Amino acid sequence: MNANATHRIVILGAGYTGMLTAVRLARRTRKQNAQITLVNPSNRFTERLRMHQVAAGQELAHFDIPGTMAGAGIEFHCAAATAIDPENRTVTLGDGDILAYDTLVYALGSATDTGRVPGADDHAWTLNDPRAAHRFSQRLTEIATAGGAVTVVGGGLTGIEAATEIADSHPGLNVTLISAQEPGWMMGDKARAHLNKAFDRLGITRKVGVKVAKVLPDAVWLETGELVPADLTLWTTGVKVPQLAAESGIEVDARGMIVTDPALRSVSHPEILAVGDAAVIRQPWGELHGTCQSGMASAGYAADTLARQLRGKTFGPFRFGYIHQPVSLGRKDAVIQFTNADDTPRRWYLKGRAAVFYKESVSASPWPSFKMHRHMAPPVKFSNGGRATRAAA
Repeated sequence: MNANATHRIVILGAGYTGMLTAVRLARRTRKQNAQITLVNPSNRFTERLRMHQVAAGQELAHFDIPGTMAGAGIEFHCAAATAIDPENRTVTLGDGDILAYDTLVYALGSATDTGRVPGADDHAWTLNDPRAAHRFSQRLTEIATAGGAVTVVGGGLTGIEAATEIADSHPGLNVTLISAQEPGWMMGDKARAHLNKAFDRLGITRKVGVKVAKVLPDAVWLETGELVPADLTLWTTGVKVPQLAAESGIEVDARGMIVTDPALRSVSHPEILAVGDAAVIRQPWGELHGTCQSGMASAGYAADTLARQLRGKTFGPFRFGYIHQPVSLGRKDAVIQFTNADDTPRRWYLKGRAAVFYKESVSASPWPSFKMHRHMAPPVKFSNGGRATRAAA
């Protein structure tokens, strides 16, 4: 690279991964000729880890993105990206502006997919948008007053947290959790036993091993033919990503996720790095799935390797291993399953008050870490996967 030329870096998305990439890269390149632009449709940072709390009626702190970016050497552009031209290396924004780039970081994340089951788009709510989650909470209060019923579809970590948070915040509600698999199937037996105790304590009904055939305005119709009454249905299963990359001619998989090489570069356009949920990131043990811990690790790696590249230095492949599955069970209970690098459960787990403290520490850590990265570049992952990823190195 020409050391005298300004290297234009555009980062799409200011979620957990985009924010970390921006602030860490600004710190790493403060002595380089780098121009960093962060693009996001909203000025407010969305705490995706806490959307179930918003849905249950809790107010979150307001985190202002432009205020945090001020003085960090990052230009913030409040707009949505509508098109990418990889050949000319430009991004078109919804406000009509066109940004040129030398390197593009694609950090647009993912959302819950309601398009696969009839009626889900029309009648189910999601935690994709904090404004919708807030409206859900208002309806929830009305329904709780009348002793109504809420159904949560999906037995993954998001569904578990949403169901328990709602039941904990509104004891008069009838809460049902529907899952095709055993809720918390990814955990070990002891952690899952604690999870089921929490369900029983909170009075949550489970419909396990069944799939939803259709979502109705006032019920969920199961494939078994059973109708589950629901004044509100919250959908937490299935993942979709923005189609921007596919529409722009960047190589993606069947889901629309950018296919990356071991350095998180697009296999079709190496000047594009993809991080977090919108990227296909493979390790020797398998493919990463969308979590904050893997997303933040990929963002930190992207910032570090891009900074090294600008200095003409070499870099190794991205290596990562999971360490935990932290799950809140309302405000006064939680369970933490510790894992192997491939996210399979280990013997160790936490429950009760210790787990509540652990989980809150995890959920609260991203925003302070963004501010910290303005002044230093601390480690952003606890494990590189050890022996499970050594072949990649």
